[in-house]
Amino acid sequence: MSDHLLVAAIDFGTTYSGYAFSTIANFKLDPLKIHANQAWNAGGRQLLSLKTPTCLLLNEKKELASFGFEAENEYAELVLDEKHHDHYYFTRFKMKLYQTKDLSEDMKLEDVAGKSLMAIDVFGQSIKALKDHLLKLLITEGTGVQPHEIKWVLTVPAIWPDSAKQFMRKSAEKAGIDHKKLCIALEPEAASIHCQYLPTEKLKGATDGFTVRETGQKYMVIDLGGGTADITVHQKLEGGHLKELCHASGGDCGGTSVDNAFVQMIVKILGAPLINLLKQEDPSAYLDLLREFETVKRKIESTTSGKVNFTVPCATINTLCEKHQNESFKSMIEASPFANQIALRGDKLRVDADIMKNLFSLTVNNIIKLVKDVLRNPVVSDVQLLLLVGGFSECPLIQSAMKKVFSHKRIVIPEEAGLSVLKGAVLFGHKPDYIASRVMRFSYGTDVSVSFDPNVHEISRKIIRHGEQRCDDTFSMIIEKDQSVPVGTKITRGFTTANPYQAKMGMRIFASTQKNPSYVDEENCHFIGDATIDIPCPTEQKRSVEVNYIFGNTEISMIAKEELHGSTCNASFNLI
Repeated sequence: MSDHLLVAAIDFGTTYSGYAFSTIANFKLDPLKIHANQAWNAGGRQLLSLKTPTCLLLNEKKELASFGFEAENEYAELVLDEKHHDHYYFTRFKMKLYQTKDLSEDMKLEDVAGKSLMAIDVFGQSIKALKDHLLKLLITEGTGVQPHEIKWVLTVPAIWPDSAKQFMRKSAEKAGIDHKKLCIALEPEAASIHCQYLPTEKLKGATDGFTVRETGQKYMVIDLGGGTADITVHQKLEGGHLKELCHASGGDCGGTSVDNAFVQMIVKILGAPLINLLKQEDPSAYLDLLREFETVKRKIESTTSGKVNFTVPCATINTLCEKHQNESFKSMIEASPFANQIALRGDKLRVDADIMKNLFSLTVNNIIKLVKDVLRNPVVSDVQLLLLVGGFSECPLIQSAMKKVFSHKRIVIPEEAGLSVLKGAVLFGHKPDYIASRVMRFSYGTDVSVSFDPNVHEISRKIIRHGEQRCDDTFSMIIEKDQSVPVGTKITRGFTTANPYQAKMGMRIFASTQKNPSYVDEENCHFIGDATIDIPCPTEQKRSVEVNYIFGNTEISMIAKEELHGSTCNASFNLI
């Protein structure tokens, strides 16, 4: 008997976030009957969105003031009224989890003005804002579903390290989500699951009778979001399950990298100090500039020619130029490297189409390189079908570039590609066994000290301890990279306490991008965290413990059993 009546998924994105849900009853009758919030308030801008910007505004007490479009607009108002100095405004901060090497619960994030707060509080408050918005909607709609009857799903990129996944889990717990009611979904997997249900007419590029649901069908899922390109390859198995054929790969070449290229272009015209002043003195004008680019960005095609027009906050920029540079905005454009390609007409920038397309070129080339790299793997070299999902995949320039480079493949884009991850996460929550097996991205192991063997170990690593030749820091393999692992695979290891009345047993866990590393301090090997096992009722004699590491799920985990009494021990990974 299920202990929940409804599955709610939160897609926490770099640029935009949203949620969706469906009841168990609806899932059984019509799996695609998934409710996504339709009513994010975009303020004065007529920007229809099923998601809201990932922007968080906290008041002087560090409490939630607003989230999303409301946070954008409220912060802009506060700045105009000179009341923003004791507030905190965070935007586009998700990628910090991917970019930070040694994640910890003590990590801090800086807001737009450089004021810092604990990152886990910023993520926690953001997830809480989405959670509370959803709960309010359930009450408004009179569903009668209580918070404890909800199973929550939180999406993360498949290329994220284990520590970032655990960070998101702890952030969700801070937001008041019970850890037992929460599961982590991998974004490209969720999109892949969603596409299993879509009829052919909802898949652009698919021919009649085509389906990703055919047993044996192999296809690549290319999830292009705001921050990352996240790629995985699946094969359809009998019984509706999916098998991952090669480990997830990708990089930080999502839609925001095009926004960054646009900002760099404006910097070349105005200079970085002036852009920073625009952000600080009139963030609503800076926001309008980015929102306008977002709208125009979605319309640029490979065939676009001539000039591309978009509205800019001309009066504000002109005032800043005259005040700080003693020049007009128009004359600064004319003195810039873009004098022949960009012109100002009233409040509109007229930009050569080729300049606009160039803003995409580095990102598009990086995405194509990632796809080519995956296709070099012999296991997936025969894949003929590429499934483009995620908000950035709706960009016509991306689509045409992919079709040109991979003309011998079939490119398929689902309707509302930006919601594929969100809706697929709801489906995954209802049926977590969709994915039958995954491929390990890393080799995992522990550090052990062994007897020194001159035929195996480097001579420089020989040490003498208690009269015996030893070699420390050797990598003791738990599971090997690129191994295909069925979901829930248990790998058993036995351990014995070292001291009388030992209450805890600890081990250090390492991950390596090498298949078979020798030592834990090699360049491609890194410490990911500690595993701790509590020994129940410690005694003077040594105690043996059987540890089961569990792999193949979206998160790594472990369970342990103490052999003397046969009782289960508390066992946990601490990766942050």
